[in-house]
Amino acid sequence: MDQLSKKNELQTVQVLCVDDDEIVLRSLSRLAKNNQLSAITCDSPDNALKLLTQYEFDVIICDMRMPKMTGAEFLEQAQKLAPDTQRILLTGYADIETTLAAVNQGQIHGYIQKPWQNDLLLRSIVGSIEKYQLKKQNKLLQEQVNKHNTALKELNNSLEQRVEKRTKQIKQVLKQLETANAHEINEHRSTVELLYNFINANPYLDSNKAQNIANTCTLIAKQLQLPDKNVEMASMAGYLAQIGLLAMDPELYKKPVHQLTEQQRKIFYTHPSTAQLMLMPATHLHDVSDAIYHQYERFKGNGLPKGLRGNDIPLSALILALARDYWEAYEQSNATAEQRHQHALDTVKMYSGNFYHPKLVKALDASGIANFKQQSQVGSMQIINAQALKQNMILGHAIHSHAGIMLLPKGHVFSIKSIEKLQQLEAKKPSPFRIMIKST
Repeated sequence: MDQLSKKNELQTVQVLCVDDDEIVLRSLSRLAKNNQLSAITCDSPDNALKLLTQYEFDVIICDMRMPKMTGAEFLEQAQKLAPDTQRILLTGYADIETTLAAVNQGQIHGYIQKPWQNDLLLRSIVGSIEKYQLKKQNKLLQEQVNKHNTALKELNNSLEQRVEKRTKQIKQVLKQLETANAHEINEHRSTVELLYNFINANPYLDSNKAQNIANTCTLIAKQLQLPDKNVEMASMAGYLAQIGLLAMDPELYKKPVHQLTEQQRKIFYTHPSTAQLMLMPATHLHDVSDAIYHQYERFKGNGLPKGLRGNDIPLSALILALARDYWEAYEQSNATAEQRHQHALDTVKMYSGNFYHPKLVKALDASGIANFKQQSQVGSMQIINAQALKQNMILGHAIHSHAGIMLLPKGHVFSIKSIEKLQQLEAKKPSPFRIMIKST
């Protein structure tokens, strides 16, 4: 028993052998040693229970017949102290019914009849060790997953707080517009015009690209002979596909996505989720918001953010994805306009049935996209500098100085005098004013 008196001599031991017969213990110990397994032997169930509080065992081998406590009773108590440790009972033929009852009650994992065959017992021990180690590894992996999930949850919460802070003003505008236009027939278009003007005013976002995407969405939807409501929704999704970028660092969208770092790309592809948060107050744009949110899904699956596939993806999202990528490919070519259209069409055709719905690609091809010409702007405003101002033009948004002082209010009708003053101020600025003028 000297080997049992040193507490914590080993932190982990593979096998614990329990039997009141010293000859059996020596045989088990010799079998373990000859097969490079670490083992501790114990001739008392009570002492063995104490060992379970001092060491971690992969497997316990215990004799059925022992004084004061049967092997089944011992293993039942051992299960409470070390539930994952595998438990094997050594039993004689006369104890077979009791042994089977213990197995059926779930207290032991297996039994070996005495006298045992070394090969059979060894296979049982090795198999039990592997099961224990797998359980242990699974627990560690689960702990790591839980930690990562906790960290991800905290990151998402932090991201939501930052997005909420940076988009608060836009959400307030949307809420006000929602209330003001509750009874107006054209409330959808009014909201889209307002948000498109935000994109148009951002020097790092290409409003022409938004227009091209929207017009192409319209072409595809009409070619599919969708109802007018669906055509309008696809168009609006095209105009607002980039709206989520307004809440992000311009460094994420000042250059092509393929030039971003891996971490930057991960953040960039969250802009549809940001757009969904921004558009939440505009309940009448729910379908448009849905299309923007799912715009990076792929027809065959494995897209973002949900990995949806086929008809599970909103149709307007599939249309938006095709139109967006068409213009992405168009911009990558430096050839003539006609050649660029053909290059873009060939590019999206290459991924038909994978990234894009085949019927949509055919609709795009049949829509005459190669003869596409940019249509009129969606926004009810144009952006000009002070030098382009003309008398009786109407100011769409208030103009402020660099210090935040209002120079002219929204709705101001320009006169010769106000134009001259604004031109004088612009001459002193390092860059021209970006003045929003209502279209007449």
